[in-house]
Amino acid sequence: MNVFTTLQQLVPQQKLSKVAGRLAASRHPYVKRTFIRGFAKAYNISLDEYERQSLNAYESFNDFFTRELKEDARTIDTTANGIVSPADGIISQLGQIKDHKMLQAKGRHYDVGQLLADSEDGRYFADGSFATIYLAPSNYHRVHMPFAGTLTKTRYVPGTLFSVNNTTAANVPDLFARNERLVCIFDTKYGKAAVVMVGAMIVAGIETVATGKITRTDDIQEADHDMQFAAGEELGRFYLGSTAIVVLPKAAKADWQETMKANSFVKMGQLLGVTKP
Repeated sequence: MNVFTTLQQLVPQQKLSKVAGRLAASRHPYVKRTFIRGFAKAYNISLDEYERQSLNAYESFNDFFTRELKEDARTIDTTANGIVSPADGIISQLGQIKDHKMLQAKGRHYDVGQLLADSEDGRYFADGSFATIYLAPSNYHRVHMPFAGTLTKTRYVPGTLFSVNNTTAANVPDLFARNERLVCIFDTKYGKAAVVMVGAMIVAGIETVATGKITRTDDIQEADHDMQFAAGEELGRFYLGSTAIVVLPKAAKADWQETMKANSFVKMGQLLGVTKP
């Protein structure tokens, strides 16, 4: 590990995130104004695409961080059998799952069963496909459906809270399978598929429309659901952070667009590839 990732191991990740969460949720005028204005200036954030275009319109830093887009700010691609980006961000990696392994960074792979925290699911997706989208601090931080499907299960997995940027991904083994995450399993026309929302350093929480905001515990939490979603529909959001990973089965026969590769910028709703069920 390099100095940056070593320092992340030394800091009290959970305590730091808990304190950050309290400050981010504060509605105290001075606290929220200081954090919102400082963050917007640091990351040069424009509100042109967002429904609320004044920094004073947000009730807390969390409210600002999960700000909603204007209704027409994104176009959801309607290509037949398309897989669209679940979020604004940068493609960290995408490709095929080979021998249960997913590419994390050059020279680093991790096990799909570990990511999903379920060996049976790991075997099911063993020869499938994946796309990993990193959400930078300045990005829109809601996560949307990359495909149409019925949510059948959520699985909260406690873990570490390393940063999930490219530097950390290149240096921390099994990063996405170690960090805190919420696994969402869906029934689709090509079988089971998953969207994994991965937490990170100072992430104050993960929320979905099905579960509400997840309460951190030391144990895995599982819940059954029966909720239908259309492609592009909002699935959840991050309170600071992070990364969304789309996992598809072999039966989907995913064919990623040639223009989609590591370090490509994407917008929510943009076509990543097509399936051939």
